[in-house]
Amino acid sequence: MTTPTTTTTAPTGSGAAPAGAGTAARLRNGELRRMVAQHLAQDPGAALTPGRIAAELGRSSGAVGNALATLATRGQAQQVGTNPVTYQATDATRDAATAAATTRQTAAPAARPQPTGAAGPAIVTGPVRRPNGQMYHPRKLSGLSDVTALRRLREAGVPALMYGPPGTGKTSVVEAAFDDLITVPGDSDTVTDDFVGSYTQTPDGRYEFAYGPLVTAMREGRALFIDDATLIPPTVLAVVYPAMDGRRQIILKTHKNEVIDAEPGFYVVAGHNPGVHGAVLTDALSSRFAAQIHVSTDYDLAAQLKIDNKAVRVARNLAARLEKGEIGWAPQLRELIAFNRIAEVLGTAAAAGNLVGIAPEADRDVVAETVRNVFGADVAPLSLGPQF
Repeated sequence: MTTPTTTTTAPTGSGAAPAGAGTAARLRNGELRRMVAQHLAQDPGAALTPGRIAAELGRSSGAVGNALATLATRGQAQQVGTNPVTYQATDATRDAATAAATTRQTAAPAARPQPTGAAGPAIVTGPVRRPNGQMYHPRKLSGLSDVTALRRLREAGVPALMYGPPGTGKTSVVEAAFDDLITVPGDSDTVTDDFVGSYTQTPDGRYEFAYGPLVTAMREGRALFIDDATLIPPTVLAVVYPAMDGRRQIILKTHKNEVIDAEPGFYVVAGHNPGVHGAVLTDALSSRFAAQIHVSTDYDLAAQLKIDNKAVRVARNLAARLEKGEIGWAPQLRELIAFNRIAEVLGTAAAAGNLVGIAPEADRDVVAETVRNVFGADVAPLSLGPQF
């Protein structure tokens, strides 16, 4: 199970108030993180433990530890010790404290800016930088760029389901569209705690509730991306539904039936790979996503990325047969990018052979025939030979 993080204070597992926090007022979202950043910035050379900061702020050490972990993830603090765990300021720590303080002085609750007219968010046509630093090149969707369309769907409160084969760029467009994205990777082992949170042990040995990504997204008015949503057991995924419908609210049954309300801007987008074994798009899930957008490989982009023309021709041929139902697999943009990388280090013949090797066994004969028609009859899957 993925260990969730939180940026809000959390009560202890025993129900007792943390030391020094018995009379402390409940902080707004992000306020504790601002206080912690400010505390670090006051003495940038000091290596401080969560417990020491918590004692000086009069807050829970577990909540302070979560705030420090979030700051470290954002580069606004750095962990410098492990036994005990200690943190130190970075060049960005003071900016974190100042930016959060500015937000705190605005009217509450802080809502995401709404469109000023029917046009909604500004039209995006040029490349958009993703969190990993790669540039995403927008594609057309209903007369707009896909990035613009997704942002407008968010403003309108229309959840979107992106579906298509693996490797076609579903995650890429979602990351490009929403710079405040929180992602939950889905699989058959995903449990409810991966969404709402669970009790975790604090550095001082107590147990406190650490809120999960769903709660964080709701409270901070952020976008939540459920990747491979249809691999998640339906009973688990159901925890998100009350947050998506008119209630916009969930109840944390494992944490004293706490009620969580969604702030303006909260939005859910999901990914679905129809051909993946175990992926089930239930009626309950489908009905929650009013906009369902098919994502296929952009072969024009493949050409722009200077993918080998022969590899693109193979992919187009197999994609056409896939669409007719003759086969169940075709190389997508991910495989084409990998083709170029393999060709650079092992040669074109090896990269072509790898296309055959990665094909599902049921489709391998058809893929091999197509690849050999384009690259030559001597193409074979990568395999070890005699001793070098």
